[in-house]
Amino acid sequence: MNTTTGAQRLLDILIDHGIDTLSGIPGGSILPLYDAVHKAPIRHILARHEQGAAFIAQGIARATGKLGVCLATSGPGATNLITGLADAWRDSIPVLAITGQVPRAFMGTQAFQEIDIASMASSCTKGVWRISQASEIDTILPQAIAQALSGRPGPVLVDIPKDVFLERCATDHHIGRFTCAPREPEEREILEASRILANAQRPLLIAGGGIASANAAGALRAFAEGRGIPVASTLLGLGSIPSKHPLSVGMIGMHGTPAANHALQECDLLIVAGARFDDRATGRLPAFAPQAMVIHLDTDSTEFGRLRSNHASIHGDARSTLERWHELDSSQAHPKWLERIATLCESHPLPKQPAHDLMRAIAQASPPGSLATTDVGQHQMWAAQSWPIDDTRQFLTSGGLGTMGFGLPTAIGAALACPDRHVICLSGDGSILMNIQELATLAELELPVTICVFDNGHLGLVRQQQTLFFGDRRIASRFERSPDLTAIAVGFGISSQRIESWQQDDSWQGMLGQDGPAMLVFAMDPEESVWPMVPPGGANTEMLMPNTPQ
Repeated sequence: MNTTTGAQRLLDILIDHGIDTLSGIPGGSILPLYDAVHKAPIRHILARHEQGAAFIAQGIARATGKLGVCLATSGPGATNLITGLADAWRDSIPVLAITGQVPRAFMGTQAFQEIDIASMASSCTKGVWRISQASEIDTILPQAIAQALSGRPGPVLVDIPKDVFLERCATDHHIGRFTCAPREPEEREILEASRILANAQRPLLIAGGGIASANAAGALRAFAEGRGIPVASTLLGLGSIPSKHPLSVGMIGMHGTPAANHALQECDLLIVAGARFDDRATGRLPAFAPQAMVIHLDTDSTEFGRLRSNHASIHGDARSTLERWHELDSSQAHPKWLERIATLCESHPLPKQPAHDLMRAIAQASPPGSLATTDVGQHQMWAAQSWPIDDTRQFLTSGGLGTMGFGLPTAIGAALACPDRHVICLSGDGSILMNIQELATLAELELPVTICVFDNGHLGLVRQQQTLFFGDRRIASRFERSPDLTAIAVGFGISSQRIESWQQDDSWQGMLGQDGPAMLVFAMDPEESVWPMVPPGGANTEMLMPNTPQ
């Protein structure tokens, strides 16, 4: 009987499943796996923090739809992955985390760096497995991979004791594969949805992150164009329809376009595709699209009726559902409704802001086909409102968890996964500090990533909320002493420039297309806010604008 170590068997399975890149940091309990990686045809990216490793894996997954894989040792290495896994869980991103564990004989003894990571991760992953012997790797690892990628994607974690990596197991049998085909919708559900659509006068389609997960943007556009249905999107649904498409009304929600939020108020049918009625999208839920019947399309049936009752639901893969519905349905366009949408877009434009102009200038000067990642804060919302987005994997951002520190390591992962495309990382002076150590990883890899930091000396959205809702009582939102970010970048070996007035100095534009990494730091007005803004607990139509009396 031919045998190999558990570590080698694990790598064989990953390679067999098409995994070519791992991100992580070694440590005692996972060193046997790293020893096997040393001679394997697989690339390892040494992150500088395990959270960075998790987000690098997310960058690979978000940019391609493929599985991202990250590694960590036991104890603090494993716990440092949790934020990255929770972020992937909230946004339905397929990530496999493999953690080392103390040897089996030491488990339960409070050994050095022992932690029950499986229990900790169980609330923010699709599945968690503890492997107790090497022979289980053949079954459990393919099962974990399949669960991460199937249905509604998400993160999974496999915890393996150090001595299991070293234990020998048979290699004579074929590597197992678990495949889960996309769920096909039932025709009766589509026909019921068609009946409701046929009676609607003012239908509105909401595209969520599930459109990207299912690679369904093309199907959604064909469906919307064939019936003349206007399309709005959640933050994670941006790119489902190009931002300049005549049917696009923009993003809904707390910082959505005024036209989209007003369209929600007037529509009589809401077709929600791959979205989950998140509070940042809906505002006060009872006031969300109050006149509308709801048709909900989702691969996760637990979302049906969870927050908003629906009049019809279609349980299935978004692309299959929209393609089949397009074939079966013969609904006509509603020209009067489209005229009304055009009027709303004209009468309720986004407020003009310098930050929008800067975002557009950066996008225009970036190499064609560039990907964008963001951190979380004012810059994220300015980008969501004004960055030109043409497809679902072009704009990578943290939605459900809203994680500062997301942008830089995710940009590294995206650049690794898409070596022929430039990546623009949009960050704030608060967010960039959260995972700034990954500048070392970026410099080492010499990836074409340009970091654009919007420096206003504040935690901008915190400052804005304190101004609007807490009587302008500001605490812990201003940086009393800010670091020289350009000097820090140069210290890591990355070219950098600070721009005090971007309109008067265009020398920064050349750095956007250079082959290696760069950092641009743009001085921003600390009092510039994100508009509109729906107040906490408010309806989307109660959005505050720059001229709203405070």
